Amino acid sequence: MKFNIEVDCTPEEVRRLVGLPDLTEVHDVYLDKMKDVMSKGMTPDMMESMVRSWVPGGAAGMDFVRDLVKGLSTSATKKG
Repeated sequence: MKFNIEVDCTPEEVRRLVGLPDLTEVHDVYLDKMKDVMSKGMTPDMMESMVRSWVPGGAAGMDFVRDLVKGLSTSATKKG
């Protein structure tokens, strides 16, 4: 026997239903910081630090991302 149950609710309602914490305030603080950084301009050091926190594998991961971005920028200039 197979049956389906369809529930129509918002993501907020699901979050509350399963007991996940409300991170709205944390999200708002993060967005405010990102907007501030973007309006002031992002330095290469800031960008590298941010990517380091996202990429696993230490130096090898950073080299991979650097080569990937370099390849994308090279192919974009060739097409344009």
